[in-house]
Amino acid sequence: MLKEIIVELLDQFKNYLKNEERESSTINKYLHDVQTFTNWLQDREVTKENLTTYKEYLIRKKYNPKTVNGIFSAINKFLLFIGRGELKVKYLRIQRQLFRNSSRELTQAEYLKMLNKAQELGKERLSLLMQTICATGIRVSELKYITVEAVKKGMAEISLKGKIRTILLTGKLCKKLLKYAKGQKITSGEIFITRGGRGLCRKQIWAEMKALCKKAGVAAGKVFPHNLRHLFARTFYKVCKDVAKLADVLGHSSIETTRIYLISTGAKHLQTLNKLNLIC
Repeated sequence: MLKEIIVELLDQFKNYLKNEERESSTINKYLHDVQTFTNWLQDREVTKENLTTYKEYLIRKKYNPKTVNGIFSAINKFLLFIGRGELKVKYLRIQRQLFRNSSRELTQAEYLKMLNKAQELGKERLSLLMQTICATGIRVSELKYITVEAVKKGMAEISLKGKIRTILLTGKLCKKLLKYAKGQKITSGEIFITRGGRGLCRKQIWAEMKALCKKAGVAAGKVFPHNLRHLFARTFYKVCKDVAKLADVLGHSSIETTRIYLISTGAKHLQTLNKLNLIC
């Protein structure tokens, strides 16, 4: 199959991913990865040999193994879409990570520091948005389900990828959200909206958080919406010690995905090793 034919199929592939209810960020990544592979392929055919050569090319270019697997997740999905699933490439085998880099982990103290700075600066919407993600564990793309109607009921019904899950909202959070909605004259629908009445996009939320972390004195590498979800997961697990329940709350299909959220930092792992008392 030639490059031109693949390019023609990209629009169809995009619609296919949309029908699977993939997030826009995932769709854009998949399309980018397939397009990049197409550019590398030039006019050569899509064969098992060329796919394997491309994987070796990425490895030689010192791509992170997880990144390589992510790229082939997109390419393999495309191969299935065009009916060439037999060409799927095996993923690189990666040893399960035992601990994470503490420079990427947002602590509860840092989170509270950012909330205080947001309130000090009058960033009420941003403060409440961060609290909503961190108190529920929802994805940033799921903020649209936090509506006035949902808050009044004390629960939000989230529909994603053909699955529906119920997220409970605490009384304290509901009280804050309803007070904010009333002040903004939002009587129905989404609570986190722009002045024009549209839902906040991921890019805008990210930009506001980055600007806030600089003023709060928190490392930028720790501050992004998904890290609030990680903080929720770690805190929730400390209280309930039930990984299966946490997986349900987060909307994970696999407990293995949830386990990644619970990996401790290297410092905590070292504390565990020291407690073994195996050095004289």
